[in-house]
Amino acid sequence: MGDWLFLCVAGVLAGAMNALAGGGSFVSLPALIGAGLPSVAANASSTVALYPGSAASLWVYRGGLRSVCGVPLPPTLAVTLLGGLVGALLLLWTPSSLFDGVLPWLLLVATLVLAFGRRLGPSLRARFRAGVGTVLGIQFLLGVYGGYFGGAVGLMMMATWSLLDDADVKALNPPRVLLVTAANTIAALCFAAFGAVWWAQAAVLGLGALAGGYVGAKLGRRLPPAAVRVATVLLAAAMTVRFFLRAYG
Repeated sequence: MGDWLFLCVAGVLAGAMNALAGGGSFVSLPALIGAGLPSVAANASSTVALYPGSAASLWVYRGGLRSVCGVPLPPTLAVTLLGGLVGALLLLWTPSSLFDGVLPWLLLVATLVLAFGRRLGPSLRARFRAGVGTVLGIQFLLGVYGGYFGGAVGLMMMATWSLLDDADVKALNPPRVLLVTAANTIAALCFAAFGAVWWAQAAVLGLGALAGGYVGAKLGRRLPPAAVRVATVLLAAAMTVRFFLRAYG
């Protein structure tokens, strides 16, 4: 009984985090591993469990969907889905130890970009203008990462977009939720097809994430952009430290 309650509470927190800034898998994945799942199965089950919460957040954010760095959503969505498929297949074919070592460095880059992107962004945009091909290529790689592991992929999307676009973090939340949900959709289908999901644990975690995702999205629409940005940077920094300790401590 204790494990099920623990997973449900972790799901609520993870769903709210995903709706506000991303990074919910950094709660759900350790919770599933703590409940006894192997790491790859925990990663696959986490993706499936958090999917309903992402869908609930997307419903709340549906009125704020906008282009990404000047590129319309349909092609951006298509490359994200393709990248998610590639990443999910890579996860199923490679050992979990591979991304355990690389993940902290990816998070460090994302945290630095989030923290200093507002200063670097204008300088970069003055010297370089990303074309449609560049934006779609970057988004494909983010989709691959989302399907492969997914931890903080929403943070990484917003960090990258903040360098290429001068929109505030709050305005980027709706497309972030849409594209993270897209990558998770194709990844979840792959994991289910290959039998990598532990369904009982995923269901309990997912019920909590559904409630947390809806409440978190409601809060995200009301919080000022500065507060969302500070919370996002602090969350990213905390997750980066935690996973460096996990990988190398």
